Amino acid sequence: MGTRSRGGRSSLLLLLLCLHASLRCLVSAAGGGGSGAPYVGVTIGTAVTNLLSPSDLAEFLRAERITHVRLYDADPRLLSALASSGATAIVGVPNDELLALGSSPATASAWVARRVLPFAAANSKNPGLISAIAVGDEVPTALPSALPVLLPAIQSLAAALAAANLSSIPVSTPLPFSIVIDPFPPSQAYFNQSLAKSFLLPLLSHLANTSAPLMLNLYPYYALMQSGGVVPVDNAMFKPLPPSLEMVDPNTLLHYTNVFDAMLDAVYVAVKNLNVTTGGGAVPVLVTETGWPSYGDRKLEPYASRDNANTYNSNLIKHVATDKPGTPMRPGAQASVYIYELFNEDLRPGPVSEANWGLFHGNGTPVYLLHVNGTDGFLGNDTTDRTFCIAADDADEKAVQAAMDWACGPGRSDCTAIQPGEGCFQPNDVRSHASFAFNTYYQSQGKAGGSCYFQGAGMVTTTDPSHDSCIFLGSKLYSNVTKSDGANSTTPQKSDAKGSVIWRLRAVRENGFLLILRLLLSGMVAVIMTNSNWRNSAYHQKLMI
Repeated sequence: MGTRSRGGRSSLLLLLLCLHASLRCLVSAAGGGGSGAPYVGVTIGTAVTNLLSPSDLAEFLRAERITHVRLYDADPRLLSALASSGATAIVGVPNDELLALGSSPATASAWVARRVLPFAAANSKNPGLISAIAVGDEVPTALPSALPVLLPAIQSLAAALAAANLSSIPVSTPLPFSIVIDPFPPSQAYFNQSLAKSFLLPLLSHLANTSAPLMLNLYPYYALMQSGGVVPVDNAMFKPLPPSLEMVDPNTLLHYTNVFDAMLDAVYVAVKNLNVTTGGGAVPVLVTETGWPSYGDRKLEPYASRDNANTYNSNLIKHVATDKPGTPMRPGAQASVYIYELFNEDLRPGPVSEANWGLFHGNGTPVYLLHVNGTDGFLGNDTTDRTFCIAADDADEKAVQAAMDWACGPGRSDCTAIQPGEGCFQPNDVRSHASFAFNTYYQSQGKAGGSCYFQGAGMVTTTDPSHDSCIFLGSKLYSNVTKSDGANSTTPQKSDAKGSVIWRLRAVRENGFLLILRLLLSGMVAVIMTNSNWRNSAYHQKLMI
């Protein structure tokens, strides 16, 4: 699928230092447009240990009611499986294929014939499977040497699709937000001048002529990380702020309640400055990546946590799929988005957070359970009625250790699972082990007030801390079993993630295989017995003769 990097990290916040110089400064946001109702999709990377088979993945998407996905290549095996999943897919062209496609229209036509026609032609199993083609990924920053062939590649692929009567499939390229300079306040934003006239203006003109979207990867997480404390955490995660703390664009006096919308409006202004219409006009905006990491280096990536990832993605889904407000500059013109990403890509190199952007682990168990009520079942695993007790982020490690010792000792928490070789031993650190012990005690006390205090070392969360094969008490991944005395006990799922959709799918196939094997063995035994009886009968006949 090629090397990927989430862009917009380098020049996001050049003007953010003035953000809170007064109560009325600014914030980042930008809305999107496009035809049809706005939707939320997910990206699917493949740097995953024991990645699900294509058929299992298709079943998983159907079970989670995920109907829009973005792929980073055009794997025919996966596309064949997706044809029966009910999902539509943006297929990608990896950066290392740009030179060939941009240098030869014939190569682009061959690529369309091989990668697209089998899944999009009128006589294919699901002609609507491929929703768009994303050519390259963040090329201006990830592979700037390929920039001269990027637009020719897009044009050649669009021409090949038109020749095959598939001009309804748009062709674009996902760009990093860092191409927008001075995005805050949004009314002052403009594109990097080294790219504006030489690349962006002709690209936008082509997109307008072919009814294709401007694809952008937007990450409020990086805006928060680079702001030096200027951007409020709540503002980056769609949490409401008091009116006195809302950020205001001093030029338009528009109020921004979240960073995402401000980033989108900055894009609209930058495009407008090139005299190209977006949103409700000729070029809609499609957010091809956005998300939040659930884990990172505690010192270098302090905002990468399950709670924050849960809050951002849950609020994003509500914002786009339920509220659909658009942006302050373009109310009602809500952009569709793709959450980065479906699975934790544990094989990705780089900072700790690089392997922890997924909504699910590779085995199909959730990294955290989203709050997504009212979204027609999309990723439907709400946790608003569930709470857990974990080690507080700001608690001293010695205090956490002492509290864990109490929970596993006098508190009588069952801490067997955090012993070496058990399902919750990894990660082998004090906070992870303490979180399991704290939660076990908290759940055993009926989540009573004060049972998660632990002298300030504990904190209550609605994010399920279960991970991999480690399932916490109170999780939906537990099955509730009623004892004969009427009390409820909780039986944890095994390390093969029996609670996951994928395990159940595999179990059905394995049980079917075992049934066939039993029948075959029964048949073999019958044949052996028959042969044995025949030989015995013949032997006795010889004796009689």
